[in-house]
Amino acid sequence: MELKKIKSGSIVQKIIESLTESIKNGDIRPGDQIPTEKELAEKMEVGRNSVREATKILVYLGILEVRRAEGTFVREGFSESMIDPLIYGIILNQSDNYESLMELREIMEAGVMRLAIRYAQPGEIKELRAQLARMKVEIALGEENIERIFIADNEFHDIIAGMGHNPLLVKVDEVVRSLTRDMRYKTVSEMIISGRGEELCAAHEKLCAMLENKESSDLNQAVRMTYFEDVEPGDLTSGLKGTDTEPESGENQ
Repeated sequence: MELKKIKSGSIVQKIIESLTESIKNGDIRPGDQIPTEKELAEKMEVGRNSVREATKILVYLGILEVRRAEGTFVREGFSESMIDPLIYGIILNQSDNYESLMELREIMEAGVMRLAIRYAQPGEIKELRAQLARMKVEIALGEENIERIFIADNEFHDIIAGMGHNPLLVKVDEVVRSLTRDMRYKTVSEMIISGRGEELCAAHEKLCAMLENKESSDLNQAVRMTYFEDVEPGDLTSGLKGTDTEPESGENQ
């Protein structure tokens, strides 16, 4: 295994770069055991404390894993812990630019829908319909119930994310929805307080219909309409008049 000697700069950071470079180059492969702390310190000509700190960071990032009584190994496969530092990085670098967050939200939600349209199973769409029915019940209770409406809305989108059958996408979607929570809560609140709960339902009906019909044309437009920023009162409900969007049976009512 070829490892560079550390000469200057942040010792811990240089150790991390040397190890990750060896992984990227294929010198160390997923599942391989890395040299011991003592061996790494000797090869790189650095202190063992620096090696220990660098290893801890790589374990936290999900790149390495420690197996008791065996040693430290390069992790095989994806670990959700790899995403957590991304969350912190976005939060720390997040500006107050509303438009940037809106663009991120639109790109993510459109991507989630596109994958769900491709892979959604009939049972999953039935589950989504049942969740929409629960959401309608919460909406009918009015503005005293905004928190529960918002939770029901989140659960609705959780189901859609899962329809893509991509665990990495689900995790990234959670990150984006966490970052945009305040703006989404504000939208739900304003729709309910202004008496536009029916339109909120209509927007979700539209997403259900697209999934049922595997319809992806105008997808970005449909996603954007759920933000209600440029939607006049009645736009969504008038577009659905005369269309039977309810389940035929009453089992989800």
